[in-house]
Amino acid sequence: MIFSRNLTVFLLLVCNLLASQNKQLLYDFTEIPQSLMVNPGMETSFKWYVGVPLLSGVSGYAGSNGVSVNDIFADDGLDINDKVRDRLVGGLSTRDELSGNLQIELFNVGYRGVDPDIFYSLGAYIEMDNISYWPQDYAVLVFEGNADQLNRRFDLSDLKARGSMVNVFHFGVNKKVSHSLSIGARGKLYSGILDYTSTHNKGYLVNTPGSNNTYTTTLVSDMKLKTSGLRELDEAQENDELTNAIMKRAFFGGDLGLGLDVGFSYNLNETTIVTGSLLDVGFVYHSGDVVSYSLKGAASTEGIEIDVLEDFTNLNRDYWQDLVDEVEDLVPFKKYSKGYVTFRPTKLNVSLRKDFGEAMGGASNGCDCDPLKGTSVGLRTRYRNSVGAHLYMINRPRGPQMALTGFYTRRIGNVLALRGTYTADKFTYTNVGLGLNVQAGPVNIYAMADNLFSYSNIAASHYASFQLGLNIISWGRK
Repeated sequence: MIFSRNLTVFLLLVCNLLASQNKQLLYDFTEIPQSLMVNPGMETSFKWYVGVPLLSGVSGYAGSNGVSVNDIFADDGLDINDKVRDRLVGGLSTRDELSGNLQIELFNVGYRGVDPDIFYSLGAYIEMDNISYWPQDYAVLVFEGNADQLNRRFDLSDLKARGSMVNVFHFGVNKKVSHSLSIGARGKLYSGILDYTSTHNKGYLVNTPGSNNTYTTTLVSDMKLKTSGLRELDEAQENDELTNAIMKRAFFGGDLGLGLDVGFSYNLNETTIVTGSLLDVGFVYHSGDVVSYSLKGAASTEGIEIDVLEDFTNLNRDYWQDLVDEVEDLVPFKKYSKGYVTFRPTKLNVSLRKDFGEAMGGASNGCDCDPLKGTSVGLRTRYRNSVGAHLYMINRPRGPQMALTGFYTRRIGNVLALRGTYTADKFTYTNVGLGLNVQAGPVNIYAMADNLFSYSNIAASHYASFQLGLNIISWGRK
């Protein structure tokens, strides 16, 4: 079982769908309603808000910590096969990833209840989240083969990839418990559109010296690929009904799940605030249009063996097919339909903020009014400047990933707020971001982007992200 070099197949392995986004520019940016989505327990000063459908919250990112598009496809005079061999096959490890996320709000509204200390929010958004780790041993097999790799075990667990597309319906409650503490929780109902996961693979492929032939090739495999929705959407695309199929599965016609977000904001003193949130503690049960595959078993072969004396009268026999059948009996490839559960990529946020400068009153839009004036707790004083640090963690198939951000926020008048960030994570140590929030009367517009230094040559970037939105906000002005 000798694998030859095949660049086309190799590139197909690389080109997976581009898992969830670190929204460090949005987190604790309390002027923006969507910051409730990353901390349901933040201090709120809105009387109500309404997001413009499909425009209130659009965000996305794509990242590759090991190699960039420019590293492979730049017109630098080098042969692409050499760059693939040196920078991909020889330059990456199983810790390197290709990942991406896209989130679009369908609608998002919030309003203050009869009890002015409680703020409610509800809405829905579609999210696509995908991640694949570099399959190092698979890449070596495809590019170099295993003919001269005697006694090397090619690890089949190198293949780890998962992706999903879900519609998320949510309802949140935010409560001002005291003058210093706000808490919140958000329930989520997931409606799965599509899913694929292959993260618990085991086994190996190895060549050892043979007794009757040059090599004995041994395959020990326990591999699974689980999918839901892919077949239905593929058939719908062939019949020009893809949009209808997506909408059907997005509105409870596919897989269902439940999730929970929790968060808090606590003032240690008048100008020092600590916050935290835990997001997407949840699962999806996939039961609609499930198609899964497995390859499980063990086999050893020295290739086609012919005893000329014994088989002389039957040399027309298809010995190759006999070999294939023998291996397939020992390591059967099975297709089956059985429901399965996936857990959402849980995210943790923690921040510490220090406010300073000119006091602005209690409302986050910069006016001197307090929309909660007369309530049992009221709002704390706001300041022109804020500086702080933010820690982000997300659960991934190869273990938690972290990002550490330092930020500075400046409020200018009643209409403009700016935030600058510096983030260090596995993608880059030079990630400088900028966020802009504009309040023109009741109209709220925000736009944010990360890794700004890479925009001069986006193809050479290892990471890029953006967030933007449009809302209508009332702080209860009279």
